[in-house]
Amino acid sequence: MIEAGSNLGFAGGCNRGAEAAGGGLLCFLNPDAVIQGGWRDAIEAPHTDGRGWTAWQGFVTAEAGRIVNTRGGVVHFTGIAWAGGAGESIEVADGTAGEPAFVSGACLALPRQTFLDVGGFCEPFFMYQEDVDLSLRLRLRGGRLGVEGDALVDHDYEFEKGGAKWRYLERNRWATILRTYPLALLLLVMPALWVTELALVPVSTAGGWFGQKVQAWLDVIGWLPRLLRERRAIQRGRKVGAGEFARRLTPDLNSPYLGRAGTSRLLQGGLRLYWRAVLAVLGGRG
Repeated sequence: MIEAGSNLGFAGGCNRGAEAAGGGLLCFLNPDAVIQGGWRDAIEAPHTDGRGWTAWQGFVTAEAGRIVNTRGGVVHFTGIAWAGGAGESIEVADGTAGEPAFVSGACLALPRQTFLDVGGFCEPFFMYQEDVDLSLRLRLRGGRLGVEGDALVDHDYEFEKGGAKWRYLERNRWATILRTYPLALLLLVMPALWVTELALVPVSTAGGWFGQKVQAWLDVIGWLPRLLRERRAIQRGRKVGAGEFARRLTPDLNSPYLGRAGTSRLLQGGLRLYWRAVLAVLGGRG
């Protein structure tokens, strides 16, 4: 037990634990997650069997193992991120399907030295999106991400956590984009980012969290000097091209938490055409 003296949030608490840890492998496990049989050996396996993964997650279920909570995170090119496979029946879900765009902090493992070398979680985030930001920074350095399907964890997950969650999600989404996106990619997606901001005004108003959205804008404006300093440091360590980095992002808004935006064929068609053009300019293959 570490007495921090104040509430550091998820990011700060994890960083203090990592600094004090003595082993070679870290695993961040949410307090509302319950490990299943065989988890201990399974979560360590990618560290010892030469798989080449830089960071990985367990296969996270919900509702006592009946449905998927996440089988690997998904990141839209506007920075909106969600749990891949959320709500799928566990009977049909594939816990090892391809490399995820990010690994979930609900059950996230990586070598301790790697975590320290990359700077750990971004503490000003406090909570939410810190696993996305960490994953993208690892990918910028040429790292590979994975999902260990045999490391089963059941997560007592609810999306609704109060109005402040929207402030954290939105400000940290923008902070992640500004810190991690290579310049060419950032410039190409900027028009879509501004359109997204305009679209979120009526969405947040209807949802009752417009005030939180305004607070998120103010947070990002206040953070800009620090974010730009951090961006320069992160981008100096980049080892992959903008096109390769962009390949793990998606144009599809198919999260069950996104409502009508995820079911509009017209919107999806436009986003796919836009993203195809971006990848063509970057030289990436999707």
